[in-house]
Amino acid sequence: MSEINVDSSVLETIQNFKLPNDLTFGKVLSPFMIECDYADGKWGELKLVPYRQLSLDPTCKVLHYAQEIFEGLKAYKVKGEGPFLFRPDENAKRFNLSAKRMAMPELPIETFVKSVEAMTSYSGHFIPQRSGDSLYIRPFMFATDNNLGIKPSETFKYLVVASPSAAYFSTGSVNVLIEQEAVRACPGGVGASKTGGNYAASLLSMINAKKLGYDQVLWLDAVEKTYIEEMSGMNFFAVYGDKLVTPELTETILEGITRKSILDYAEFIGLKVEQQRMSYKELIADIKSGSCTEAFACGTAVIITPISSLGFASGEKVHLKEATGKVTMKIREGLLGLQEGRNEDPFNWRIKVEKKF
Repeated sequence: MSEINVDSSVLETIQNFKLPNDLTFGKVLSPFMIECDYADGKWGELKLVPYRQLSLDPTCKVLHYAQEIFEGLKAYKVKGEGPFLFRPDENAKRFNLSAKRMAMPELPIETFVKSVEAMTSYSGHFIPQRSGDSLYIRPFMFATDNNLGIKPSETFKYLVVASPSAAYFSTGSVNVLIEQEAVRACPGGVGASKTGGNYAASLLSMINAKKLGYDQVLWLDAVEKTYIEEMSGMNFFAVYGDKLVTPELTETILEGITRKSILDYAEFIGLKVEQQRMSYKELIADIKSGSCTEAFACGTAVIITPISSLGFASGEKVHLKEATGKVTMKIREGLLGLQEGRNEDPFNWRIKVEKKF
């Protein structure tokens, strides 16, 4: 694929863009985006264009049949170092796994990586520099055929937008509701794909959890409603002394890149790791007995966030012995330091991007 076609009108806009004093997560958008179209069995050129609203026909397939996928990754520039990307090739691979499941064309890995590098490069002067803040990058693809027939689209649009963002959670730890009624994903479905329907299925439970005073939802398997799978957009870990335990991957769990990195990093610093089926009943018993002292959620957006309690709609709740445990915070600081360029990178996961501005 050729180099990115840069719209000249974008350059002045980028130079004049300034960050507001107070950042939240995902609300401030970079003033440009990257666009690429698929038609006649092939991808067109990557274009860097002004951020703008899209015009869609009312029969556009994505609006009716939800044929769409997305990714999320971050660029870091703490104290002016970088900017750095973290394992974008892994996001590219997962993007294509999602595309395959959703009957969509795969995007060449080098094209995906080039597009997120360009978003990072041209956003260079307004990536926030406080530890934990970042440029959150959202690549996504959706069907663009215009008709009401229930069949896969033959045309698609790939876009990348980015948001200079503060940390996802403003509090130090979260309270988590174990969902015992609704399910997020079923065997044979699309639970392991990063597609919007998986997240839409979680929203009602999130509303109910908020009403009960919880911050997040922990999902169980759809068949027995016993085994822990993941949280809404995050993977789950429990800490037993010097051992990390996380649910083994199934076709209903999205494989997180942060999760994957934690498993390798934890072993590197001398911790034991286990991937296994995790009964929520056994976990609750282990928390009560004190054998499980910490738990945390992990993901690109949340990084590593401690869990202070787990509970149920019935009102029963158990508190972790260490709401912000030493093991959790050691992993968080080590991995975040690696991502931000403050720590050595023995895995070669970090990529430095050339700044355009």
